[in-house]
Formats: sequence, structure tokens, C-alpha cells
Amino acid sequence: MSRHDTAASPVQDRGAAPGRGPAAPASPASPADEKRRTRLSRRWQRDMRWSPYAFVSPFFLLFAAFGLFPLIYTGWASLHTVELTAPTDMQWAGLHNYTRIFDDDFFWNAAKNTLTIGIISTVPQLLMAMGLAHLLNYKLRGSTFFRVAMLAPYATSIAAASLVFVLLFGRDYGVINWALHFVGVDKVDWQNDKWSSQIAVSSVVIWRWTGYNALIYLAAMQAIPQDLYESAALDGANRWQQFFHVTVPQLRPTILFTTVVSTIGASQLFGEPLMFDSIKGASGGTDHQFQTLGLYLYEQGWVNQHLGRASAIAWTMFLILILIGVVNYVISRRLRASS
Repeated sequence: MSRHDTAASPVQDRGAAPGRGPAAPASPASPADEKRRTRLSRRWQRDMRWSPYAFVSPFFLLFAAFGLFPLIYTGWASLHTVELTAPTDMQWAGLHNYTRIFDDDFFWNAAKNTLTIGIISTVPQLLMAMGLAHLLNYKLRGSTFFRVAMLAPYATSIAAASLVFVLLFGRDYGVINWALHFVGVDKVDWQNDKWSSQIAVSSVVIWRWTGYNALIYLAAMQAIPQDLYESAALDGANRWQQFFHVTVPQLRPTILFTTVVSTIGASQLFGEPLMFDSIKGASGGTDHQFQTLGLYLYEQGWVNQHLGRASAIAWTMFLILILIGVVNYVISRRLRASS
């Protein structure tokens, strides 16, 4: 038998891709494509750079229009003699408006009233808020309802709340005097007596802001580690000892915050004394017995129509708030250093 020798064909690798020709080199991009890519890259860089500022710009625009501009304009008006009837007619007065209000006995009376009402309203308010927060911190039945109810006075209109308290503190037909009659106390003229009127105004502030501060304290209490209470319990501390030696020290920053905020709010007190006055005027009673700095400013600017003097009062109150902020900063630094 004859054998026919044939040439073997090359064996192809099974894992290799089907045979193709060499890859063609990529065609260079046209100048128009290069310009378009460069333009898009620059636009993307500008977007990444300026978009955050665009997102926050509405706040700064509103602040500049309704916060910064009135502040600057009020400072400029405080250096001039200007009346409400002609707000564009300004005459340079320098510091005359400031020296005049400092020589005014009604200004110092309003400052003292603001201080006393602030103390009478702030101290009981924060103490009651601390106690309510301590009670709500425990597992009570219906605790969610009580927490929501705490915000009801804060959500109530100042005008409505003040009018209700006017009825409660009425001299002849008020509920408070009716209740005092059963314990042998004579009728109290809540609106015309100095101290009783300030106590009545402070009660409106206490009723309105106690629940708000209680929720702030409650949030801070719930952030305290439970290990501290467990360690105190193992050492034999009861609940009162745990409150004074664990809760209160841990709440020092929160207590400082609420004290400063309440002090600032007391220095700007306006709605409560205005609505509590029987004649609904800015004098704070017939003898200015509960006129605050806010009422004094309103009286000078919108009743007496002295805008320059009212602007000086506003800037004086602003400087007082700055002083309160500085004191808060110093105290907070010392607290952080001690802890």
C-alpha cells in the first residue's frame, strides 16, 4: 500500500479570539471635538467650584436684605435726628441720641424692669423645665403625649396667651384673685402695682417657654451614658443623688445655653407686656411699672415718632446682647477647661 504524506495544518489555540487583522489606529479627534471637550471640562470645573455657593446664596441674600442692611441703616440713623413723618430728612446729631437716652429716667426704668422681669421669669422657668425633663426622662405611660403637650404653649399665639392671662389676673373678676380670696388674701391690683404686674407678665413668659426648655433638657439627658447611672447606683446613690451628681454636671453646657437664650429673650421682651397693658399702649402701665426696653423702643419710635432715638435704643440693646455673648463665651471656655 502506498502512503500519501500530507502537510499538517497549523493547530489553532482554542482560547484565542478568532483571527482578525491588526487593530486600526484610532483616528485623531477633530479640532471641534477637542474644543467641545475642553469647554465641557471647564464648565464642569466651574460647576463644582461655584455650585455650593449658589446653593447657600439665598440665605445670605435674605440676611443682607432683612438683617445686615437694617442693622447698618439703624446704626446710621442713630447718629441723626430723624422723625417718622420724614424718614429721609436726616440731620447729623452725632452721639446726641445716645447721651439723651442715657439721661432719660424712663430708659433706666425700662432697663431695671427688663432686668427684674428677666430674673423673675428665667430662674423659675429653667428650674421647672429641669424638673419636668427629669420626670419625662423616666419610662412613663403616655410619655409621647406629654412631650407633645410641652410644645403647646410655645405654639400658642402671644396675643391669645396674654389676653387669657389678663382675664386670669383681673382685679375684680379674675380667677387668681377669686382663688386668693379663699385663703384670706385681699384683692391684688395685678396691672397697676409694680411687683404684682411684673410677676403677672413673668408668668406669661414662664408658661410659654417652660415646655420648650424642658424638651431641650430632655434631649440632653437622653444623651448621657447609662454607664454613669449604673456606676452611681452600684455606689449606693439614690435617684436624687444621681440627679445632682450625675445629671446636673453632664448638663452644664445645656444649662448655660438655655440661660443665655432665655436672657436674650428676656432682654427683647415685647409682646407679653404690650398685650398685658389694659390700655394696650407702649407705656407699660399707667406708671411705666412694667415697661421693658422693647416697649420703650416702640414708644420712642412709633408713638413719639423719634426714629433716631429709637435707633439708638436698638443699638444699645444690640451692644447688651454682644456683652451677653462675650460672657457666655468666657464661661463656656472655663467650663470646658474644668471638664
